[in-house]
Amino acid sequence: MISNATLRKWQTAIPFWISFALVPIAWISAIWGGWTVLLLPLVTWYAFAGVDGLVGLDLENADPDTPDADLGWYKALTILWVPVQFLTVFGLIWYVRGADHLSVPEKLMVFFGVGVITGTIGINYAHELMHQRSRAERMLADILLAMVLYSHFRSEHLLVHHRYVGTPRDPVTARYNEGFHRFYPRVLKQSLISAFRAERDKLARRDLPWTHPSNPFFRYWALQAMMLLLAFLLGGWGGIGLFLMQAGVAIWQLELVNYVEHYGLTRKHLGDGKYEHVQPRHSWNAAQKASNRLLINLQRHSDHHYKPDRRFPLLQNYGTSQAPQLPYGYPVMTIAAMIPPLWRRVMNPRVRRWRETYYPEINDWRAYNKGINPLPR
Repeated sequence: MISNATLRKWQTAIPFWISFALVPIAWISAIWGGWTVLLLPLVTWYAFAGVDGLVGLDLENADPDTPDADLGWYKALTILWVPVQFLTVFGLIWYVRGADHLSVPEKLMVFFGVGVITGTIGINYAHELMHQRSRAERMLADILLAMVLYSHFRSEHLLVHHRYVGTPRDPVTARYNEGFHRFYPRVLKQSLISAFRAERDKLARRDLPWTHPSNPFFRYWALQAMMLLLAFLLGGWGGIGLFLMQAGVAIWQLELVNYVEHYGLTRKHLGDGKYEHVQPRHSWNAAQKASNRLLINLQRHSDHHYKPDRRFPLLQNYGTSQAPQLPYGYPVMTIAAMIPPLWRRVMNPRVRRWRETYYPEINDWRAYNKGINPLPR
């Protein structure tokens, strides 16, 4: 029999498993076609935004000292997602490629929806897995990232973003007044370059060339090539096209979230290329309950950067006195980010208030930012 303690742990963890409900929706879209091809973006973006408005905020915090042994149901969630996503992506490539009842636009929309899943859920779970000490979990993160052709995200995130967040040396920190449509092409290029440089420099410190087999980029490229080959074997060139469709949507979803998480926030420059330590105030926090369940507490981003080694169920929520707050959860804010005038109207006053609150001694932010001379890369 299942003990009462085990049952309570499962009951606490089960709301975070809501992401698995998106998988049958993907198959319904592929099997039925028609208007159902719109279900995944509608449910993931708009339905969760509506539920956020109904259920409100989650301000409770788990004990951060909870032993890892008590988090089994949470760890199982991210681990089991890997084979589920793999079977979903490649199973749908095989099915949709030969589905005569689907028009070409319907097939593309099915895989637009799949990209919403692999970006919103898959990359997010990869993010959780890559932060763990377990080599097996980090390898699972590599598999998820290879499925969206964005494997370098692991190197960029761990070696660049967490180290330089809130500074000019972090490509992923969106600058004040930088619209998403300028941010997106910039970050696609700069994050790849900065990730490769970080791994190259890491090898150089061991007197090894970038061509050394221990460079993870060789693993990244091999895994991505395997994913593309499998897509071709299952669906030919059409399968490659569907695979690229979902990968592109997934990357766009990731960078939308990256844009939102640190927009306009900067760490204070201390001189000589040094910056103050990362604090909760250097990331936007969001306490919306429903979207935090879907995104396994990703919106508690202030605590993630403050304590990067915490597993998602232990991430802490911060109030307005400790961290800047988004007015809505990510489903709403990422949509707003696609409309720069609306985004600036909502977020720029909040950035200005943040500056006045935490750095009242800086009067001219343009001159301040212009005067920062980060160490050369």
